Amino acid sequence: MDIFDKCYNFTRADKAKAMGMYPYFTPIQEVKGNKVKVDGKEMIMVGSNNYLGLINHPRVMKAAKEAVDRYGVATCGSRFLNGTLDIHIELEKKLAEFMKKEAALAFSTGFQTNQGIISTLIGKGDSVITDKLVHASIIDACRLTYGHVHRFKHNDMADLEKTLSSLDKDAGKMVVVDGVFSMEGDLVNLPKVVELSKKYSAKIMVDDAHGIGVMGKSGRGTSEHFGVEDDVDLVMGTFSKSIASLGGFVAGDAKVISYIKHFARALIFSASITPASVATAIATVDIIQTEPERREKLWNITKKMKSGFQALGYNTGPTETPIIPVIVGNDEAAFKLWRSLREDGIFTNPVIYPAVPKGQSLIRTSYSATHTEEELDTVLASFEKCGKRLEIIK
Repeated sequence: MDIFDKCYNFTRADKAKAMGMYPYFTPIQEVKGNKVKVDGKEMIMVGSNNYLGLINHPRVMKAAKEAVDRYGVATCGSRFLNGTLDIHIELEKKLAEFMKKEAALAFSTGFQTNQGIISTLIGKGDSVITDKLVHASIIDACRLTYGHVHRFKHNDMADLEKTLSSLDKDAGKMVVVDGVFSMEGDLVNLPKVVELSKKYSAKIMVDDAHGIGVMGKSGRGTSEHFGVEDDVDLVMGTFSKSIASLGGFVAGDAKVISYIKHFARALIFSASITPASVATAIATVDIIQTEPERREKLWNITKKMKSGFQALGYNTGPTETPIIPVIVGNDEAAFKLWRSLREDGIFTNPVIYPAVPKGQSLIRTSYSATHTEEELDTVLASFEKCGKRLEIIK
């Protein structure tokens, strides 16, 4: 068997392209606010994680340009050797202060952040316990550990306790959950995770990629939202959502962060975050703290769109966040609705198994604080028209 046989036998993508039903790797030619240009056609973007609308904020763009002028476009080295700039340190101090933790450490991507944390901390004899619907980066990170990996049913606290109670009480344990689940938009039952983790002497790590900037009075995420910040040991976040940049970080006790810093292969053997991305993150963290009205507007938009979809007869699932899924059931229906919306000038993301359970294929929509009423009304009108035409709604 030739190792490349599977490559030549993979034809699903080509067939989908031939049918005009291929939604992935779409080249966006231009971005202006919440409007994007695809194949020369302007579309309303409701498929981005730009929750606070900061990707083209004048202050953020100015910071990125100034960083390029001062440092160049790249570091050409790892943080461990020549790739640490003074602004990397400034960003980490700012993140630690913002998250109310002793220290923070920035990685080049969110994916690497989870790999670095989990593969470094979970050793032989240790156990990592995750929700079954955690992000792929957590799943892959667990595969890299020398410890035991356990998964509990999604947000099922009885199953979590069953798992924790079965483990060696003297062994190291860490429960890893998403704060906001990225496809369905629901929240982890974090208070109960905290209660059970304390009961069974497990540490807690929350991947709050989609929560930071959005959840909590100050935007510190799911832990703040539930009032359990002091009980969560490690908070992971990304810069590619509300922070409108590229990279990731972990915040926690200084000794733990120092250990990760000196042993995480994902950090030591990767080039550090580019100057423009670092400067962008610094500027956006400032804005998150000084412009709370953005969060308020985002939540007003979220309420409007969720109630609007439900009034049309769509199933929006268990979402409690600006991620609003439109659950249509089978793959074919999801792709047909996606294509119909695309033709109507609405940019969305179809999501099928294994990203969601079988029979739960959906159109993932997500919103920004800068969406206008006119844009939102246009999106709802398009979903009504396309949904009725395809007989997904009545």
